[in-house]
Amino acid sequence: MLYFDHSASTPIHPAVLKLLQETELNHFGNPSSAHQFGQKSRLAIEIARKQMAEAIGCLSSEIIFTGGGTEANNLVLWNLLHQQKKHVITSAIEHPSVLNVLKQLKEFGVTSTIIPVDHTCRVNPEDIQNAITENTGLISIMFANNEVGTVQPIERIGKIAEKNGVPFHSDAVQILGKIPINISDQKITMVSFSAHKFYGPKGVGVLYLKKGTNPKSLIIGGGQEMNLRAGTENTSCIAGLGLASELANKNIAKRKTHLEQLADQFKLEMTDAYPEIIYNGHPDHSLPGVISATFPTVTSNILIIKLDLQGIGVSSGSACSSGSVNTSHVLRAMNMSNDHNIRTLRISFGRDNSKEDVRLLTEKISEILKQHHNKR
Repeated sequence: MLYFDHSASTPIHPAVLKLLQETELNHFGNPSSAHQFGQKSRLAIEIARKQMAEAIGCLSSEIIFTGGGTEANNLVLWNLLHQQKKHVITSAIEHPSVLNVLKQLKEFGVTSTIIPVDHTCRVNPEDIQNAITENTGLISIMFANNEVGTVQPIERIGKIAEKNGVPFHSDAVQILGKIPINISDQKITMVSFSAHKFYGPKGVGVLYLKKGTNPKSLIIGGGQEMNLRAGTENTSCIAGLGLASELANKNIAKRKTHLEQLADQFKLEMTDAYPEIIYNGHPDHSLPGVISATFPTVTSNILIIKLDLQGIGVSSGSACSSGSVNTSHVLRAMNMSNDHNIRTLRISFGRDNSKEDVRLLTEKISEILKQHHNKR
């Protein structure tokens, strides 16, 4: 079994799994309780908060635990209903937890400007500057794209946001453990993270809230998470997130090199056999180990199914459902034709992949391409 879909989810780190199990067994008290059982759970949560803060370079008090990246994005966007300024600037390549929320918010008087991207999947910061109005209450641009790996000019966008006094949110679920991040160096107001993208458990995430930012809670109830996320905390998963965030930054330069080498090997081996393969995304500003490749003649759903039958997991730039192929909104935003869109595969490598894994992957893809070509 070979897994090459780490942008979708990562396998939990063994040390994180061990901690999660131990915490579930030994930290069962409600973190809001005053007795020692509750305070033991509270301590585990606060240790995780400190670990996450150190991983991204911020204060512990700026970390809010959520149920995942989607919830973190929703918390940011639904707060527009409580603001006087109800215009949002975002991009055409955002995650559905941004774009679909904005569609719903339109019913409540929230307007949005969708910034286009170029053929490398990058926004032009000047387009953001030009879109700002006196009613702009938020800029929300993802840090790095989940389909093609392109990293956005976050620093420039942050400076534009600060200059115009507009809060800046970034969906950064793809970056922890892949590229170094220090929030204090960026002009970002709010940032979303998700543990299962960096070898942590599913169902837990983080919203970084810059000191002085005071949104209202999306989930109403008790006063957990500084009155911003009601409900008894998931102590074990939060503890797992904390350790995963700490481990994500260990040997990050070495891991980045490893992922880049795997991607380079894949491209070299595939291009030698099929020089007509197109690689999408930015050549320089990109996440390590993420490949978006458009193949000749064969559609991505055929590749995915045939590879899956051989125990190999990859994903597509397009989503297959009920036998039909829906083209990727990200690839459409990059001006890719429908024909190319449905022939695009995403391969995202992880810490445990090896050069031998890549060799087997390219071998199997080549076999499928050859079989398909011979049938024509």
